[in-house]
Amino acid sequence: MSEFSAVELIIAKREKGELSTEQIEWLIANYTSGVVADEQMSAMAMAILLNGMNRREIRDLTAAMIASGERLNFDALALPTADKHSTGGVGDKITLPLAPLVAVFGVAVPQLSGRGLGHTGGTLDKLESIAGWRAFLSTDEMHAQLESVGAVICAAGSGLAPADRKLYSLRDVTGTVEAIPLIASSIMSKKIAEGTGSLVLDVKVGSGAFMKTLEHARELAQTMVDLGNDSGVKTSALLTDMSTPLGLAVGNALEVEESIEVLAGGGPADVVEITIELAREMLRLAGKPDVDVSAALKDGRAMDKWRQMISAQGGDLSVPLPEAKHSQVLVAPESGVLTRLDALAVGVASWRLGAGRERKEDAVQFGAGIKLAVQQGQHVEAGQPLLTMFTDTPERFERAQQALADSFSIDATAQQSGRRQIILDRIAD
Repeated sequence: MSEFSAVELIIAKREKGELSTEQIEWLIANYTSGVVADEQMSAMAMAILLNGMNRREIRDLTAAMIASGERLNFDALALPTADKHSTGGVGDKITLPLAPLVAVFGVAVPQLSGRGLGHTGGTLDKLESIAGWRAFLSTDEMHAQLESVGAVICAAGSGLAPADRKLYSLRDVTGTVEAIPLIASSIMSKKIAEGTGSLVLDVKVGSGAFMKTLEHARELAQTMVDLGNDSGVKTSALLTDMSTPLGLAVGNALEVEESIEVLAGGGPADVVEITIELAREMLRLAGKPDVDVSAALKDGRAMDKWRQMISAQGGDLSVPLPEAKHSQVLVAPESGVLTRLDALAVGVASWRLGAGRERKEDAVQFGAGIKLAVQQGQHVEAGQPLLTMFTDTPERFERAQQALADSFSIDATAQQSGRRQIILDRIAD
């Protein structure tokens, strides 16, 4: 590998220059090994945030991050594989009902998931509220479960894209989280290394998402779809609304409970809609476009697959989910239509109640969180509950209430609206 100077590469990108394939490969390999220091990569991340990268540079960055570690391979499976990745939001529990639903139709779902940090919840934290459930599986265990059940949700091993793990931590503390080339290469390096044959991206838009505007979300989605398809993974994206929480439950055990309602043929309409739409898109990419997805939620097949998936990882669904020791109700101050319920504020309040963590090593309270009594667009009477907060530590209520202080608007003259538009756009493969 050619030798370069980290300082020279930083200056080149600072001056809006284009980095060569060899320069990017050198940078990532030497950052992973510790030759390029954190402060140098911090400067490069800021230069990328300010000046961007072209499609070829982003593709090379993603490939270099994949090359820093191992790649999984599911070619030996008798089934096609499909995966979904969400950019994260508030009340986003879709992975839980989605993986078993897709598996019903003979498509294997190897879903490598993560933990929550800040106001966005983590899939592993939610599932760990189920007694006995194991997040960590060996590669052999993953393969065996995909063969026998068809779906697995588990933690990504440390061998997948270690360069991304190192760079991700750096972005979090240097104000460069929002850089689209870095977001796209971070997500796609892990997903391509995961070895799935097809991938659907759920790119969230709104106050509770990383991408606050449709324009930025569309740019990120297109960048990731291009990366996936350039790498031989059939990839498409749905842009979905995250201006207000998804469903009625925000928190770990609370979201598992709501997911089980969806698998039982019920649950909030918005959660059901996005689950079905993502399942249809995953199945289309996997070569099964003409199946009746909604029927599998209604007739119990998805629930049966969920039980198999949880049991295979040691989970005991006969044990009641954890419940918080304390609760507090927030009531509507006036009558009218709830015209705004801000996703970010609800997410921060749930986090402050103990459902999330400030540092990766923090423990979460499985029973903590928020249950909504009404959703945006619905009518509420003065004194009626808007939401209920749950925590094991009641001293947390005050800070949670502060986060919710300006989180909603009620309009006495507004008309109750129908179901909000969840799917805002679609970027096809």
